[in-house]
Parts: sequence; C-alpha cells; structure tokens
Amino acid sequence: MTAILAPPDWHRQRDAHVARVRRWTDPLRERRSAGARHPVLDFLFTYYSHRPTRLLRWHPGPGVVLAGAAEFLRWPAYRPVPGGVTLGPLPPARLPTVRFVRSLLSATAARAPRLGCFGLHEWAMVYRADEVRHEAWPLRLGSAGTDRVVESMPIRCTHFDAFRFFTPRARPLNLVQPTRTDQVELEQPGCLHAGMDLYKWAYKLDPYVPSSLVADCFALAHDIRVLDMCASPYDLSALGYAPVEIETAAGRAEYARRQAAFAERAAPLRARLVELCDVLEGS
Repeated sequence: MTAILAPPDWHRQRDAHVARVRRWTDPLRERRSAGARHPVLDFLFTYYSHRPTRLLRWHPGPGVVLAGAAEFLRWPAYRPVPGGVTLGPLPPARLPTVRFVRSLLSATAARAPRLGCFGLHEWAMVYRADEVRHEAWPLRLGSAGTDRVVESMPIRCTHFDAFRFFTPRARPLNLVQPTRTDQVELEQPGCLHAGMDLYKWAYKLDPYVPSSLVADCFALAHDIRVLDMCASPYDLSALGYAPVEIETAAGRAEYARRQAAFAERAAPLRARLVELCDVLEGS
C-alpha cells in the first residue's frame, strides 16, 4: 500500500530529522572549523564514508508519495507519479549490494551473541607498536602495561574490519583469523563493530532506506563507539569518558553487560534492514 504525505506532514518529518541529526553534525562542523579532532566521535564521519550533508538529507523510503515535492526530482532515484513524487525501482546495478547486506544481516541475526571479547581489538591495534592511532592521547596503562593485558587474555575478534587493524604481532594471538570472504560466516550480533556497522549498511542503501532508520542506526553507532573507546587502552578522562577497565573482573563484567544491551538494541534495527532488503529486491 502506498502512503501519500501532504506537504505539512513530510515537512514536519524532514524538519524533525534535520534537528535530530544536527546534534551530531553541528559539533563536527565546529571542530573542523577549529582544526580540532575528537578521538571518539570523529570516527563516525571518517571511518564511515557517509558525508554529514547526506546524513542530514531526508528521504521517506519506498512506498511513499510526497505531494508538492518536485524538489526531490533533482535526485535521479525519484520520479513523478500522480499526486506527487516517489522513489523509483531500485536500479539493477544495486541489487548485489542489497543481496549481500541481506545475507550478512540475516546470518548475523541467526546467531547467539558472544560476549567474551571484552573490547581487546582496540588493545591489539597498539600491541607492541612504535606508533598508536590516537597519538595525542596517552595509554592508560602505558605501553608495557597495555602489552601485558593483551598477553594475559585470549583475543576472540571475529570482525574482519577490526582485525585488519591489528598490529602484525597481535594478529597471531587472535583465536580466529577473519577474512573478507568469510565475513558472512563469522559475524555475530554481540560484536560492537557489527552493531556499529548497521549504520554503514543503512547508508549503503541510500536513498532507498528511510532516513529515520539511518538516524536510528547512527544513534546506535554513536553510543557503541563511546563504549568501544571507554574500554580501549587510551586515557580519555579529559574528555569526560570514564574508563571501562577490562583488565579487571569488574570491568569485564561491565563491558559484557553493556555489550549485551547493545546487541538487544541492534536486533530490531537489523530486522528492519533485512525487511527493507526484501522490499527492494522485489521492487
């Protein structure tokens, strides 16, 4: 069934989306104007390639006709229809992306969350390294202390895009050796990076995914990133981030509790993206 939105209705949705997203994009613009960098939040705009201007842009998703919205025709995905404009069918060239996203997210959703990694991927990225990624921020336990933590616990990272940043001496310590080709077989819903990546898979389907879903996935990625870096070896207390001391039993318990909550929060977003892929594949 096609929904028809009158101008006041879609204007209201668009304006609410922009106001929501500006909470994240305005501070980024201010930092960039000042030449400043943020070791936690900039990741959401540098590692992930969706530009702030694209995140601010509102799209209703498929099955919606926007009345009085000829301005949307400047984007080739839209077409005129009786009563307004709507998204056209998905171009065939984009079907492989839709099918991959569906296969990955469906496989991930079918697995039970595994919560025993304790965020050691960030520690493995600086293990026995001469340089660190966030050189402006000290290691909370120093280089030697950080290395001892890595050597004291098993590393169980299943996410290739985290594993590929491990230092050469850390990679053999991982209990699995993930590759891009086995991503569908290995990804699991307890992984923080799998949760953050829901934002990536949402914007990969732009503009065919409702912007409300993109923003929901971004909000999840934002909150997960905070835990990711609080549990990292860096001392970010000057920015107001209290450490999750995963080198202690209490810290590991806290990490696992928060990790489980994120897995629960990610599940309905993952399901909505799978459902959207089904719609797009059938369009």
